[in-house]
Amino acid sequence: MSTYFCEKDAKNLIQLNKKLISYHNNNNKANSAKLCKESPKEQMDHSNMNRSELLQKCSSMGIKNCSSKNKSELIALINAKQTSHESVSTNNTSTDTTERKYTFIEVCSGGGGLSSGLIKSGFTPVLLNDIDGDCCKTLKRNHANANVVCGSMDKIDYSQYVNKIDLLTGGVPCQSFSQAGLRKGLDDPRGDLMMKFIEILNIINPKTFMIENVKGLITHDEGNTIKKIIEELNKNDLYNVSYKCLDASKYDVPQKRERVFIVGVLKSLNRNFNFPVESDTKKVLKDVLYNVPTSNGAKYSEEKKELFKLIPQGGCWVNLSETLQKQYLGNSYNSGGGKRGILYRLSMEKPSLTLLCTPSQKQTERCHPLEERPLTVREYARIQTFDDSYEFIGSLNSQYKQIGNAVPVELAKSMGKSILEVL
Repeated sequence: MSTYFCEKDAKNLIQLNKKLISYHNNNNKANSAKLCKESPKEQMDHSNMNRSELLQKCSSMGIKNCSSKNKSELIALINAKQTSHESVSTNNTSTDTTERKYTFIEVCSGGGGLSSGLIKSGFTPVLLNDIDGDCCKTLKRNHANANVVCGSMDKIDYSQYVNKIDLLTGGVPCQSFSQAGLRKGLDDPRGDLMMKFIEILNIINPKTFMIENVKGLITHDEGNTIKKIIEELNKNDLYNVSYKCLDASKYDVPQKRERVFIVGVLKSLNRNFNFPVESDTKKVLKDVLYNVPTSNGAKYSEEKKELFKLIPQGGCWVNLSETLQKQYLGNSYNSGGGKRGILYRLSMEKPSLTLLCTPSQKQTERCHPLEERPLTVREYARIQTFDDSYEFIGSLNSQYKQIGNAVPVELAKSMGKSILEVL
């Protein structure tokens, strides 16, 4: 059974932070020195930027419809935008500073990973909904200006939002499609929430919609489930619908986490949606597990601590002696299968495996790379790319669940930017 950190462990965490800071600094001295030597002229030379960086630059400058452009075309767009801006500044011409607000409604919001990423990309929330009380408190704490409604999503009056919303989205509960679950799909009551989402979509008629779900949705019932969902989504022939499975580790998230995104764009917009371009670099745990704020977390038994002392970064139960393997695994030792999640220790040089709703389970262990313990709440949040200032409300188990179920913030941000390009 797991127990939890108390305040007496703070000193140990401070010591760990010192280790992690040293680990991080040793890997970044060269990059820091290079940045310090760059002249202003070199920093403005867009030819030295890769395509992913140019796309991010375009997004930050408000340049749209960039995803299909090659590197030279992106540079030309950026230069033209800068020239135009400089010309306006030189002539001191008065301009309309009112910016268009791109609005979204999110149902099944959970702890707020998807909404946080969409806000970072440029969207404004007008309604956030979840049925879990702790999730709603977390949303209210962190998105104070949003209308947070706690309760079933099909009990909300959406009449005031008809034809007025840019994006309807939701991480519709996914256990019924999970590869780790029974995979009952649309016959499961949780699968019925997908149909409720579609009903809300038909009421609001937003310009775009996005559904996030687990990878297992694609293969469920030999592909018939997602085919049926898309048919229902496009029953009125209003949207161009596309879907893709994205791995968060390819979008600036230090975690291997595969999720399916279904996106629809009103045909009347006459715009083609393109999924975000993968990042040219991959973040690993050493990029985020340093100077992490102190927080509570689960603890291992003394027996498990001693076992993890024998397991290197990226290793698992197979690194133990055969005697210890049989002792720990018991009857499952002869059951076959890889069982590589058992006694697995994360590696600072790799992305994390998918974070789950609880930090310590026998079949899916996620031990800290440098310490004999599970990840803390704030470490969980760092790996899911939440800001350190983002607060989670509820019991320790509830906080782990909120973070473990969330869409990684940076992945959500990438999706948000891609959707903005069609609006």
